[in-house]
Amino acid sequence: RWNGEPVCALLVNANAFVLNRHGFPVLPRRHQEFVRQMFKYKCYIAVSGRSNSNSEGDRGAQQYIQYLGYLFGKQPGSTEAERFEAPYQDFLQSPLQPLADNLESTVYEVFEKDPVKYVRYREAVAKYLETRKGEEVVIMVLGAGRGPLVKSCLLASQGTGVKVKIYAVEKNVNAVVTLRTLAASPAWSNVEVIASDMRVWVPQEKADLVVSELLGSFGDNELSPECLDGASKCLKENGVSIPSSYTSFLAPLSSSKLRNEARALGESTAVMETPYVVKIHSGFEISPSKECFTFTHPKKESTPRDNARYAKLTFSPSESSMLTGLAGYFEAVLYDDVMISIRPESFSEGMFSWFPLYFPLRTPLLVRSGSEIEVHIWRKCSPTQVWYEWCITEPSITAIHNPNGRSYSMSLG
Repeated sequence: RWNGEPVCALLVNANAFVLNRHGFPVLPRRHQEFVRQMFKYKCYIAVSGRSNSNSEGDRGAQQYIQYLGYLFGKQPGSTEAERFEAPYQDFLQSPLQPLADNLESTVYEVFEKDPVKYVRYREAVAKYLETRKGEEVVIMVLGAGRGPLVKSCLLASQGTGVKVKIYAVEKNVNAVVTLRTLAASPAWSNVEVIASDMRVWVPQEKADLVVSELLGSFGDNELSPECLDGASKCLKENGVSIPSSYTSFLAPLSSSKLRNEARALGESTAVMETPYVVKIHSGFEISPSKECFTFTHPKKESTPRDNARYAKLTFSPSESSMLTGLAGYFEAVLYDDVMISIRPESFSEGMFSWFPLYFPLRTPLLVRSGSEIEVHIWRKCSPTQVWYEWCITEPSITAIHNPNGRSYSMSLG
């Protein structure tokens, strides 16, 4: 739980040390793990008190300091993903709205560096193409951006030997320029660029496979359901969508750091009723995340006709903490058993295209171990926008946050 507190210093009592077989003071394994964990938060570490040991190996405070320095030096080096994420730790960002806004080239460039996402997409497309040997497959890449998904489809085609015809559909005029430049090369001779919104484009032929990367940090918060529903006319009756489904997850979160960061944005109600994209560093999940909303494509007959959703989730705190907000994640099934996930329990190691979504609470709540936390969350829709509302009803009742989308909504463009 200390991960969620503003820890400035860690005092390690000398009596916490034990002597190893060489007579030098070391920390027991659980203490070592905790100290290593606190290294991540760059707090001061000091040794206090006096050891009870009179052993010859106990030669003053210097040995304790040297040992802590040894532990610090044994930390593994940063991975590529960790180096990328470092500037964004606990930094609140407004979620992207690619349906309403055209993304800048710098944003595309960041996403295209992800070493995991496009490999998984290529694996998913290849797995589908393996079922279509000897045929020419029509693929539509919806929201093609600057072409990384098109490249994944072309690589999957080369790897499986299945011929494909690709339509790259993109509404961002700046990205279309890049796509048309790429399409002029021989390697893209089977790619046709369509400069249009996927929801209004009327294709001359239908697709066997549609591929998209419209997912947000909470799965549906960049309006993937609305986009893919509007593009359903592009797909053959037995056609396949990649991703085929995605599920959002919520977890109760304790983080004084994120609460203070949100409050620093202003005094208005809106700042505590807006979900934020953030790489959660100084935070503690009070209980593991639970499934929230699921969307499947293409839609099945049993699927609700609209994309409004409601979920009531009950959590059991692992220990007493201050509940300051909710952490949102997603898991997506691309095709068959190929998945991507930012949920901690199933995280796609090395992927950094998405950070969690943080839903703040206007008033923090003290929750005790053995009690229950009851969370209610709604996904609401109108003809022009989509928004979330959320509240807590156990252990105390809070107001409904963001009623009628008064503070934050996602524009349908």
